[in-house]
Amino acid sequence: MVPRHDAVDEAVDEALAEAHRELFGRLVGWLFRREGDLQAAEDAVASVFAQAVTAWRQAGVPRSPEAWLRVAARNAAISAARRRTRDVTVAPEEMTDMAVTDDEIAEPPPTADDVLTLLFVCAHPAIDERLHAPLMLQAVLGVDAARIAAVFLVPPATMGQRLSRVKTKIRDAGIRYRVPSPGDLPARVGAVLRAIYAAYGSSDALIDDLGGDRPALRAEALRLAEVLAALSPDDPEVRGLLALLLHTESRRPARFAGSTFVPLAEQDTRLWSTELRRRGDAELRRAAASGALGRFQLEAAISAVHSARAETGTTEWSAVVTLYRGLLQVAPSIGATIGAAAALVEVGDTDEAAGMLAGLPSSAIESHQPYWVCLARVEAARGRAAEADDATRRAIGLTTDPRVRAYLLARAPLTGPGRPAPAD
Repeated sequence: MVPRHDAVDEAVDEALAEAHRELFGRLVGWLFRREGDLQAAEDAVASVFAQAVTAWRQAGVPRSPEAWLRVAARNAAISAARRRTRDVTVAPEEMTDMAVTDDEIAEPPPTADDVLTLLFVCAHPAIDERLHAPLMLQAVLGVDAARIAAVFLVPPATMGQRLSRVKTKIRDAGIRYRVPSPGDLPARVGAVLRAIYAAYGSSDALIDDLGGDRPALRAEALRLAEVLAALSPDDPEVRGLLALLLHTESRRPARFAGSTFVPLAEQDTRLWSTELRRRGDAELRRAAASGALGRFQLEAAISAVHSARAETGTTEWSAVVTLYRGLLQVAPSIGATIGAAAALVEVGDTDEAAGMLAGLPSSAIESHQPYWVCLARVEAARGRAAEADDATRRAIGLTTDPRVRAYLLARAPLTGPGRPAPAD
């Protein structure tokens, strides 16, 4: 056989990548609706994408990639079910070489509703909220457990076991494949939004500025937000989340100069993405026109004020304070309190900032690095050098990113034997 040209393989790879982006979640949702077993549906879809690499390179991209993958995934699920019952199986070579008929192409394909319903399954209230985001990344986007484990800072085997257990629970508990009723919808949409936000890896402005850098998973979480916005275009909080992620992502190119961390206030705005920033502003305007103000719209508005420095050259801190006050009324949280305290320092209200931080429960902030960064800033602004020094030590000790740790060390007025050594 004459080897196929590299350009052909590249074309097949591009077609497969596009199909994976557009169809993985739809196919999983479609199969789950048919079979009621999320793990089996996911396994079947993953296996046919792997088989398509060889099959499409040998025979070319099918006339209907979606129909090819749908029929192959259906047959893989049937074969797996027969194996589980020790019945006759469909041989892999029969499945991958199978021709797709015109009737099968015409059969109703998986739809966007399959993705939407799958999102609600992943964020079902019967599932531990800490697993909503990992489950969504794996079931809807096809992210493997090892990559998910890396962003959530747990061993891959542990994450794999947790995901496997929750899928078994979905199957055994008979969690239904349906969009929630109108009465349940607001709370369930909120769970989906929180899960996507958690997947993105930031919960407030300080964490955004001080967190790690995992572009692949950030891109996938952003794509989830775009999928949800396309599926629920009239939901203002869905638009708000998308606006927040777009604004946050627009500033990413300026966060590091080589191996040096650059905080938000010192970033070169010329490096910020104008396109993403404008898209974020447009989504925020759509959200404002759609309905009541909510958490993600307020957080997006805060982020938009920061982004506006690219045009104005300054940050309207009074606007940031006002927005944080609204956020604390709508959705009080540790992150919102820390963000509000940091903004209050910028407008000179250091005593109120200190009072806000003092009101946080010690159990919640003991190991929360952004709290100690903010506390150091507040204490320094109040002229309490010793307290600022102690808070800075705690922040440095809790910082995992060596670039951020080096930044804090370089600017920390620490003295004596307690000064931590820079990370290797």
